[in-house]
Amino acid sequence: MGYKKVDKTIGFAELSLLSSIENNRSVKMMERINKAVAWENIEALLKEYYHIGQSHEGADAYHPLMLLKCMLLQKWFHIPSDPELENQINDRISFKKFLGLPFDKPSPDHSTFSRFRSRLSREAMIEINHELLLQFAHKGLAINEGIAIDARLVTSASRAVSSDELTKLKERRATPEGRRDRKGRPLKFSRDLESDWTVRDDKPHYGLKEHASVDVDNGFILATTMTPASVHESTYLPYCAVASSHTQDPIKKVYADKGYYGRPNRRFLSLNGITDGIMRKDTTAATLTDRERERNRQLAKKRYIVEQYFGLSHLHDGAYRARFTTIVKNIWDTLCRQMAFNLFRGSKIILAT
Repeated sequence: MGYKKVDKTIGFAELSLLSSIENNRSVKMMERINKAVAWENIEALLKEYYHIGQSHEGADAYHPLMLLKCMLLQKWFHIPSDPELENQINDRISFKKFLGLPFDKPSPDHSTFSRFRSRLSREAMIEINHELLLQFAHKGLAINEGIAIDARLVTSASRAVSSDELTKLKERRATPEGRRDRKGRPLKFSRDLESDWTVRDDKPHYGLKEHASVDVDNGFILATTMTPASVHESTYLPYCAVASSHTQDPIKKVYADKGYYGRPNRRFLSLNGITDGIMRKDTTAATLTDRERERNRQLAKKRYIVEQYFGLSHLHDGAYRARFTTIVKNIWDTLCRQMAFNLFRGSKIILAT
């Protein structure tokens, strides 16, 4: 099995629409993004990580770069589902131009998008995001001199259940019968059993937690992952710091709110030669001095950038709620959001310089 051949010759339909395409704002945005990224490097990584079947029977596969671009379109244009993404690709000239899909050819089927997510691993998406950030660094953009780390709660894709009921559901899922539907077939859809409970501001929350680090100079998302909601964010500061190292230049400073305050994180930063930008808080042994309060105010002016990312993705990508019922799929979704966010932001910065 090989990849589908795409005829790149300009047809009558393309010729007749050239003038309107030139004035299309979506096309201009995507042309700007194309100028900011070397897609051939991304394509090389996809060929390394994305494997198609070896059978000579059946239809050829869609090229993984086209499918990855479909996922990016879904993020940029806030498309809520795969069937709607398929419909939008069939309907919009700008989408087909970006994908390199002839106007007389249909979009990949929505089930193809789902299979693509399953076949392309989380490790592959991390490598692709790393490659993109390296490209920006080579263009002279600051990447990881200073980073802001934070976490946010994400509501589960499934309805909330009590801790006791959640335990029973997990025990049942662990049995052969619990992994099949009423007709004995493997479960195609299942509820989220990886979310759990936590309390924030005296309010119970059932779901997950996204941990992220953001470059304080240009606002690039440097690392992102998800855990059950009960995992304390302070334990993920070392992970976010290490995962944010995309260049040979060391991270100079880590900014974080009071939730990350504590000896383990301060020790981690000290041992790695990273300046401590963690906000201080009152303890049972001592209250904050005026100098420490002023330091917190100054740090807040830098670490707001990660909250900006959370706010934008909350409004435009529905990031306040998990899209899938497994952590693995939701992590993949956040990594795709990272790529889409960085491409959009990076292309605007490069255009302005």
